[in-house]
Amino acid sequence: MNTTTLASTVSDETDSSSTSLMKKSAVSRRSFLVSTSASVSALTLGFHVPSFAKEEAKASGPVEVNAWVVIHPDDRCVIRIARAEMGQGSSTGLAQLVAEELECDWKKVSLEFITPGQNLARDRVWKNMSTGGSRGIRESQEYVRQAGAAARMMLIQAAATQWGVPASDVSAKDGILHHESSKRSLHYGQVSAQAALLSPPDVKTIRLKNPKDWTIAGKPAKRLDTAHKVDGSLKYAIDHRAKDMLYAAIKASPVFEGKLKSFDATAILKKRGIKGVVKLDDNAIAVVADSWWRAKTALEEMPIVWDEANNGQVSSQSIAEHLKEGLTSDKNVFADTNVGQFDDAYAASAKKLEAVYSTPFVTHACMEPMNCTVLYTSERAQAWVPSQNAEAALAALADGSGLPIEKCEAYNQTLGGGFGRRGGPQDYVRFAALVAKQNPGRPVKVLWSREEDMTHDYYRPIGQCLLQAGLDEQGNLKALHVRVSGQSINAYLAPHNIVGGKDRRQLQGYWPEPGDAQLGYTVPNLKIEYAMRNTHVPVGAWRGVNTNQNAIYLESFMEEVARASGKDSLAFRQSMLKDHPQHLRVLNAVADKAGWGRTLPSGVFQGIAQFMGYGSYTAAVAEVSVKDGKVKVHRLVLATNSGHVVNTNQVAAQVEGSVAYAFDSLQSESSVLNGRIVETNFDKYKITRMVQLPKIETVLAPTFNFWGGVGEPTICVVAPAVINAIFRATGQPVRSLPLKNSGLELV
Repeated sequence: MNTTTLASTVSDETDSSSTSLMKKSAVSRRSFLVSTSASVSALTLGFHVPSFAKEEAKASGPVEVNAWVVIHPDDRCVIRIARAEMGQGSSTGLAQLVAEELECDWKKVSLEFITPGQNLARDRVWKNMSTGGSRGIRESQEYVRQAGAAARMMLIQAAATQWGVPASDVSAKDGILHHESSKRSLHYGQVSAQAALLSPPDVKTIRLKNPKDWTIAGKPAKRLDTAHKVDGSLKYAIDHRAKDMLYAAIKASPVFEGKLKSFDATAILKKRGIKGVVKLDDNAIAVVADSWWRAKTALEEMPIVWDEANNGQVSSQSIAEHLKEGLTSDKNVFADTNVGQFDDAYAASAKKLEAVYSTPFVTHACMEPMNCTVLYTSERAQAWVPSQNAEAALAALADGSGLPIEKCEAYNQTLGGGFGRRGGPQDYVRFAALVAKQNPGRPVKVLWSREEDMTHDYYRPIGQCLLQAGLDEQGNLKALHVRVSGQSINAYLAPHNIVGGKDRRQLQGYWPEPGDAQLGYTVPNLKIEYAMRNTHVPVGAWRGVNTNQNAIYLESFMEEVARASGKDSLAFRQSMLKDHPQHLRVLNAVADKAGWGRTLPSGVFQGIAQFMGYGSYTAAVAEVSVKDGKVKVHRLVLATNSGHVVNTNQVAAQVEGSVAYAFDSLQSESSVLNGRIVETNFDKYKITRMVQLPKIETVLAPTFNFWGGVGEPTICVVAPAVINAIFRATGQPVRSLPLKNSGLELV
């Protein structure tokens, strides 16, 4: 791991939280999903439930000081985590933030993941449990730090009371409380029971540490789950076993929106181990057996007739034509940004450029296919599930089982990959509940085959983008038009977010307002539009979501414009980023680290890109050679400014890991023929191999004055940096992905 950290000034933060969300004993699935998705800005900081603490204070075992902190008599500290862990390291980072304010001994910290049922039963004291949009830490950092600080203050007060001294005279460090003047000390485990009986401090009185004083957070701590992965003790949902377990394989209509017309289970029901067949809604079917292989084999042999309707005629070519129409149509189009007079400025330009870029559907390709184990009785439904949103999984379980949500529980497991697939849609949970309901009293594991997983995904939206640029006599960019034509995620998963037919989400990274995904370039005449063109293929969030496509469109085209202007690629971008110093700072950092413009080995060329997403600023430089259509990426330098950095090692790991995912999007696609996905397994869908990965260097450039994301932002600059290097190497821009469309192959 080659990581450089740029120092900067640390500043205080003064964020605030707000009001409470009332618990309802009977909650519909829809209302629960809506409330959980919008809850972070509407919750109290309820760290402490006295009734729980009083019971535990009488015992000699572990004691809950508040909802986030449990302390054992031997000072072992359990920190409760509400967000999902899928390899991104959020659980360790969140624990670092709590431990920092708690002043416990980091060597004695362990994790405990809470359940959505526990959260609901306690008025959602742990708040939002969704993990997506690179929000796991940045969205919860304040209240988890306050929870750690509140527990520390309660422990200090308990010690002060025992000693009969003011709390202001007591300090805490490494899990030990000190009274300096009398040289007395107590361990956390000795006063935790007394602390648990105290009223929690008013959140307004809690003063958080300045990050410059951090000793646990902000440091390269080892992840708390690594040892369990290495020794094999960490269990994923796919590993779950239970007594008398049944297994189910499922098959949905191979054509999206198709219907189950008929099936004949007569023959397979006579096979050994087959327990039954379950129809799932009107578009899928499951076979239940005493082993998954028997269920899968029987399902493959069972005659099934599907009603494909008109979607059986859809192909990638027909979809491309549908999107192409949106590039010039005036129907179902809206302009999100319209600065100056683009049409007039473009017409008067000394030099004009126009290009159309396209990106395909891509799948999530999680190593752990969709799966869920459900145990159903008439009184209770339980699910063992890998979900990015445990509360949504709980709601899906309630929906599928037909039981009230308070009679359901979901035990979220470590995820074998999420990338957005396990965030919004919880279809695999609901299907499992429907199957288990037909087999009451026995746990049923519903496991999707790799083929089913890859052909029934919620894919990254397909898109095309028309870009036009007008340069003046000096080669300055005076007019820029960007029109994206493609599918809308909100149209499939969150239609309430489309207001007046306008969906800004698909223009992520082009937004004019600062904060989450701002366009950094200043262009005097700028028009940015979106033409919604949906298809029958379902789409959803794919790690990095829309910043990935939008960065490819804009940053690749900017390379074409820079060449047309006769200016250096870096200098051209720098000239337009002067009004956005954070963008410029990261761009300069990556250029400096990469040695932009230096003499390179023969046949090697550099490409550069910058973009913003998920509240963080990113940039990349790629060094690439191309020979006989073979593209070799030799080196990638990536820079990011996420504001704060909780764990430097983990941030660097996420930045580096994003390269592999970005490389997938360079060489892979989920194409459509006869209404169905063609790439059914990894023999057809290319995922990144180790040999393809270059030397990766990471530059962390935190400014410590905001909280940005880490897991997703950097993906978006990898592909355009590589594409721009290819352009410099070959003289031909790559406008259509995957690379094979240009006769190129990543090696």
